[in-house]
Amino acid sequence: MKSHQSTQTMKPATAAKKLGVYLEATPAEFREGAVSRDELNALQSDPPEWLSELRRNGPHPRPVVAAKLGVSISGLARGGITEALTTEQIEALKQESPEWLQKERATQAEVRKEAARIKEKKDEKEKQGK
Repeated sequence: MKSHQSTQTMKPATAAKKLGVYLEATPAEFREGAVSRDELNALQSDPPEWLSELRRNGPHPRPVVAAKLGVSISGLARGGITEALTTEQIEALKQESPEWLQKERATQAEVRKEAARIKEKKDEKEKQGK
């Protein structure tokens, strides 16, 4: 009996998430069909113009917006940002530097500092345990 290998596919939303792009901004043919693992790999290794353009100018999904602003996704929501933003809009927000953004960046910096401290402590314990 031959084992038949089926092609693994994913929903367009999953593929868009893996590519770091906003699904609603992708071409209709991308949104309407399933994406195979091979197609995803091809898009990542040799992105077509539409994908390069989306990555460069947006609109970007919230995780990408949060990363570009240096805040958490929750911080975006607290700041009232619930929609995808373009690179231009993100840059304008950085220039404007509203109070909520400054506060969220400070919070994120504290979170990173605490995470680093905990990791350092854990690494120290592991060294002592050996």
